[in-house]
Amino acid sequence: MYFDTTVDPHRTSTGLNNRKMLMWAFLGSDVLFFGTLIATHLVYRGQSLVGHQEDIFSIPITSISTFVLLMSSLAMVLALSGIQRGNLQTMRLWIAVTAIFGAIFVGFQMFEFHEFVQEGLTPRTNLFGSTFFTMTGFHGAHVTIGVIWLWSLFFASFKWKAGTETALHVEIAGLYWHFVDIVWVVIFGIVYLVGAYGAEDRLLPPVSALGG
Repeated sequence: MYFDTTVDPHRTSTGLNNRKMLMWAFLGSDVLFFGTLIATHLVYRGQSLVGHQEDIFSIPITSISTFVLLMSSLAMVLALSGIQRGNLQTMRLWIAVTAIFGAIFVGFQMFEFHEFVQEGLTPRTNLFGSTFFTMTGFHGAHVTIGVIWLWSLFFASFKWKAGTETALHVEIAGLYWHFVDIVWVVIFGIVYLVGAYGAEDRLLPPVSALGG
């Protein structure tokens, strides 16, 4: 049976559930937040105190982590589809897959940060480093919060029954998760791909040498 999540006694004047409306409002504010971080990075990327560092990006590794995060969005869609059909087991399966993929992405990001530090790029190295680590660090924190949220839904679902309320829990979590995925796609495209391939046209010394 497919549950109609539009039948909701807690609708606002917009027709949306009040909790869903609150999530959209939060995501709207987060768009401004990440937009500011990305814009700041783009502005100061060309005004680094010691030069550009995009040449240390490992595009293949970051591409894998990006693919993992995109697959987590697909798993989130399948989780919502499962609960809307009244299948709690399917929902739990795909919620767990989503959370695992999210944790793998965070692991990739921690590995990348470690490699950058080894190459001499830290938040204190220059403006490029400070804006890059701030931007990607906040995104990683968002993903980590999402992973914790998903596992909370997974374990709480053992006390729930299939229905519109449970589907709403998953749908709201899905809105958040898809948002952090979209933000990463923007960061990957603008910061990594554009930055890295643009750096190929510049002859620059290694980061460690630039740091003195």
